[in-house]
Amino acid sequence: MPNRLAGETSPYLLQHANNPVDWYPWGDEAWSRARAEDKPVLVSVGYAACHWCHVMERESFENDAIAAIQNDLVVSIKVDREERPDVDEIYMDAQQMLHGHGGWPLNVFCTPDGRPFFGGTYFPPQRRTGMPGWTDVLQGVSRAFREQREQVEQQATQLTQHLNLRVELAGEELTESPAQVRSRAAAALLQSADRTHGGFGGAPKFPQPYYLQLLVQQALDESASNRNDARRHLAHSLRRMAEGGIYDQLAGGFHRYAVDQIWLVPHFEKMLYDNALLNSLYLDGLRLADSPADADLFARIARETADYLLNELQTPDGAFYASTDADSEGVEGKYFVWTRDELHELLDTQDAEIACRRWGVDVGGNWEGNSILLAAQSPEDVARWLDLPLAEVEASLSKSREKLLTHRATRVPPATDTKIIAAWNGMAIDSLARAGAVLEEPRFTDAARRAARFILDRMRSTDGRLLRIHSAGRASIDAFVEDYAAIADGMISLYESTGDESWYAEARSMIDAMIDRFWDHDGGGFFTVGRDDEQLIAQRKPVQDGATPSGNSLAARALARIYALTGEGRYADLIEAMHESFSAYLSKAPTMLGLFVSVEDWLTDHRSVALVGPADDSEIAQMRRDLWTGAPRPIVVMQRTADGTQVPQLADKPQQGGQPTAYVCQAFACSAPVHSAEDLRKILSEPLST
Repeated sequence: MPNRLAGETSPYLLQHANNPVDWYPWGDEAWSRARAEDKPVLVSVGYAACHWCHVMERESFENDAIAAIQNDLVVSIKVDREERPDVDEIYMDAQQMLHGHGGWPLNVFCTPDGRPFFGGTYFPPQRRTGMPGWTDVLQGVSRAFREQREQVEQQATQLTQHLNLRVELAGEELTESPAQVRSRAAAALLQSADRTHGGFGGAPKFPQPYYLQLLVQQALDESASNRNDARRHLAHSLRRMAEGGIYDQLAGGFHRYAVDQIWLVPHFEKMLYDNALLNSLYLDGLRLADSPADADLFARIARETADYLLNELQTPDGAFYASTDADSEGVEGKYFVWTRDELHELLDTQDAEIACRRWGVDVGGNWEGNSILLAAQSPEDVARWLDLPLAEVEASLSKSREKLLTHRATRVPPATDTKIIAAWNGMAIDSLARAGAVLEEPRFTDAARRAARFILDRMRSTDGRLLRIHSAGRASIDAFVEDYAAIADGMISLYESTGDESWYAEARSMIDAMIDRFWDHDGGGFFTVGRDDEQLIAQRKPVQDGATPSGNSLAARALARIYALTGEGRYADLIEAMHESFSAYLSKAPTMLGLFVSVEDWLTDHRSVALVGPADDSEIAQMRRDLWTGAPRPIVVMQRTADGTQVPQLADKPQQGGQPTAYVCQAFACSAPVHSAEDLRKILSEPLST
């Protein structure tokens, strides 16, 4: 018999709707029952693509005997962390305070008023390898709640007090310039760089695109002594990730992370946000590439990743789903792996041999008897080894890829989490708008437009507020600061890539609403939750970047870009207030705020480029092409095609003499207008003469 989750729209919650556990969704009903019965509350947090969440469900939450114990001893709340990042953030912080580490599934026990006192992540059904069994945990928590209530209350009070401490550390006066902070952060990253395999640190290894983005900016700084090192490690990391099993060699798109140090064995779920952020990074890598081989590789990965978003995550209405699962038929990775025998059955003999060499498919496999495809040999190496023309090898690989994809489509696919999340769609809009401009492929820009239109038309409340989630045909949950910031950022990229001022207007409106709803007028920075929304046991201010950039980092980027377009100092003043609020982090551990560090650096060094003239003018088109395909310098692109404009920084920049006209401005000083793409390239390659 379905439990109370049956009425929810989250695919993750619906996965638990037929559990024998008496699950409640987050809300007053569960807490009221806990207060009435004086029982502890289990807040169990996960998400649809979480492998160990599925394991714990199969082992414990689907077990009738274990569920009976759980129903008797606690009130159980199931939370989708992607729907409610505010709930996840608070209870994950509590878990990390208790144990020094966290993860999902997250299982935290609370008093009936929501204060946490004990927690953990995955638990096996019975005691195993030194871990307590789930039934032991339930019985121990219940016993402590009844028999050691004073200690439980004391623990809950102390944890909640810590959770409510101001996010700011003791303020520090930071005398360094943003470029110096960025250089210090880049130096720290390069110290932890894996020089052999790319990326940073050891296993498990995450791509961490905002770390690599810092290296992009370091590589562009001609005064930085380690700029060449940053450039080399960026390119090396992009190559190694693209060659590894973390990248889907057939369909494109990145899995979430690698469980090893060499990018071979991924955790097989694919997340919308990872692929959006990595696509933008590969576009920057393309624009910085030192060799034709790197340029070709990075362009291919960016194009394939953007195509993955369109082919596998785009909804019929144009928005983007959240993720695909790691498991298929209950087995992690089953959908993605191959054997040598399979390739020889599906392909002609020569094609199979070429494919096995290219993608590293061996007799014994490279993972649990199967093979995860990787770029084991280049097409050139395969051609030399088999003494075949390169063109023949490339044609064979193209044909084999199509055959293998066709066969893979007959397998049971991993489940898709069909939630549409505003913030993640904002990241996809930003990425696809950039891809359309850099790769000169309008279909990506069109996809960005469709997604943006869906958000604006279908994910707003009756009073115009942004909503975070669209699922099962309806929008719900008031948006958080990351949603407003990411959507605004995506709209600005759409404006830059298309010149359509309606996107600028939507972005500015979204940013102003974000300031009104989330800004902390006392301490600076943005709160996770809007001032009129549900207030939890602690008010949080997202500062540190995690799997996605923090809400404050995203907000800062939107503020910096709208400041560049408007020249209105109030937007820059908010970034300065955030700098003061987060100064201790910037002083002690700037890599924890990687995107914010990048934003401050961008803000102080950016140039505004205004193109004035008809959009179909060939010289204007060449100027735009140069701006998007040249080095990824800190630039904001504006275009004026008619007499009137909504963009303040364009208002005093007319077309001159009927000619295509470009202005370059930096720090409130502008160059003399130029009328050719060649002259614009010259200005951008030199310090601005004022």
